[in-house]
Amino acid sequence: MPAYKKISPSTGRASWYASFYYTDWTGKRKQKKKEGFDTRKAALEYERGFLERQAAAPDMTFSALCDLYLEDYKATRRTTSYEATRFDIERYIRPFFANIQVDAITPATVKQWQAEMMSRKNANSGGRLAPSTLYNIHKELSAVFNYAIKYYKLPSNPARIAGGIGAQKAKHINFWTLDQFKDFQKKLDKDDIHAVAFALLFYTGIRRGELLALTPTDFDFKAGLLSISKNYQRVKRQDVIQPPKTEKGYRKIALPRFIMDIMKDCFHRLNNPAKNQRIFETITKGSLKKALDEGANAAGLPHIRVHDLRHSHASLLIEQGFSPLVIKERLGHESIETTLNIYSHLYPTKQSEIAERLQTLSGA
Repeated sequence: MPAYKKISPSTGRASWYASFYYTDWTGKRKQKKKEGFDTRKAALEYERGFLERQAAAPDMTFSALCDLYLEDYKATRRTTSYEATRFDIERYIRPFFANIQVDAITPATVKQWQAEMMSRKNANSGGRLAPSTLYNIHKELSAVFNYAIKYYKLPSNPARIAGGIGAQKAKHINFWTLDQFKDFQKKLDKDDIHAVAFALLFYTGIRRGELLALTPTDFDFKAGLLSISKNYQRVKRQDVIQPPKTEKGYRKIALPRFIMDIMKDCFHRLNNPAKNQRIFETITKGSLKKALDEGANAAGLPHIRVHDLRHSHASLLIEQGFSPLVIKERLGHESIETTLNIYSHLYPTKQSEIAERLQTLSGA
């Protein structure tokens, strides 16, 4: 595996390049050349990684397997889904397993990684990684091994044998009651576009990405409906508008009259934005969180995430006696199981009421 040095005739700068032969998937022998490496080591590492990916065998390094997995994942998934998966793999998974041969990774190796993840500190909060984060990154690791089983003859999945960590959902969800949200609103500047955003989030239950994608054409003031048909994300400093992940994400949400009045006033203050202009284009993920935290501090309320306003809306509907099916349709969940998995613990308070009504109906 030689590497070659090259001197630029114009600048005199030295660089390295790799030049080698390999056999492609058709059995044809080909030559590969890659220039521009700063060191001989970097050129050799490129050659080794390229040949491992071409060989596509269980004895490739885990890092090479990750490259193959992510390349395939990127071709079949949404940009935002790919970036989230790539982030998890690069931050939590690849560094630990990088140079280990895939077929040399055992359940015991995975257990060591699990122990490291469970003791790891969150870079933002300083606390431990959330149970849901642990669950998701273990799920990603298992998916990489399943990919190797399907395409590269890995005999078994060591992550599955080792068992999972974390929890798929939090044991408790955080939310504000209606009174708490009203106290929060009192601390907001009514002329601030963030105040409009929070009202929509709380009283409709839409997701942050759905909020930031809204345009004037999504509001039908005559029918009192809000149409959800797209999602906004900021990816690599680029604005990305995508359709909902599932068909159920497309939905029409009935709006109370006071929310329609808030939006009409908002459009007036924005000088009637163009039909396809994003209404909340001046709001960012960071500014929304900052405004939420500042308002919570001013009102003396417990801190919640922006996404917890969606939970707050659902809990408000449950308290008002609406069925899980109605809540499922309003939130855009793919299945009733999703709704029940998240909010079932909020329903037991209704059990005594059911028992009392059944007692009355029995006439006993």
